[in-house]
Amino acid sequence: MDEEVIVEDVEDVSLDVESKISPPLINCPNCDGLLPLGLGEKTCKLCDAVVRVDHESTRQEWKDERISCPSCSKVLVCGVDTRPAKIACSSCDTQFTINPKIVKVEIACPACERRLRLRPRPGSRAINCPACDEGFKVTF
Repeated sequence: MDEEVIVEDVEDVSLDVESKISPPLINCPNCDGLLPLGLGEKTCKLCDAVVRVDHESTRQEWKDERISCPSCSKVLVCGVDTRPAKIACSSCDTQFTINPKIVKVEIACPACERRLRLRPRPGSRAINCPACDEGFKVTF
């Protein structure tokens, strides 16, 4: 009796690890608005100025950062001074990506003074407080 073997295409599962080190928040020298997070050439969302952002100590911390492999938990030294960075584990050959840490900024609701944590995004946006449902505008 012949058995039929079914082979399915298996997509590569992307393994992502968040870095413990975040790049600094930098304001635009033209309009003082928040620049997009990260290092390199950034375009201000408020005034369209192009700004070169570099921070040598962050690059050195990224290079020296110790990361646990998501598969075998071996501690690895990243060795790369950019984020995102593709890394391969020397023990189990698992490949994964180290993404930059996303910082959060704490603000107070103007109506009830509840502390809210937001991911800073350049420009302004309208939000509603989850505690009192008061709408207000936030500008970074």
